[in-house]
Amino acid sequence: MPDASIRQGPGRMLVAVYGIFALAATSRSAVQLATRFDQAPVAYLLSAFAAVVYIVATVTLATGSRRIAFVACGIEFIGVVTVGLVSLFVPHVFPDATVWSFFGIGYGFIPLVLPVLGLWWLRKTA
Repeated sequence: MPDASIRQGPGRMLVAVYGIFALAATSRSAVQLATRFDQAPVAYLLSAFAAVVYIVATVTLATGSRRIAFVACGIEFIGVVTVGLVSLFVPHVFPDATVWSFFGIGYGFIPLVLPVLGLWWLRKTA
């Protein structure tokens, strides 16, 4: 059953920021995959995966699907930490940046903070 408490108050801002990131990551990955796929396929496919995660998180937070939103935010957090560490310690794996490279430095570290806020909000409104 959808939970309206997720999308009220600060939850609205969370949905908006996730929506912006869904749009940004989708646009970025589409351009990368269409124009330079052969240069860094792993990085570009990872950007596409991040876009899908942001889309799922946006939709599930907006519709109040708490369990799926929790899974999406958890996957995002694990992804940004894993990719952040790999890009930091083994940079040749990602010859071009992804949304999650260096913990989201290209996006002001918002990709690192956003899932923490999402998980916190889901927990707080439970």
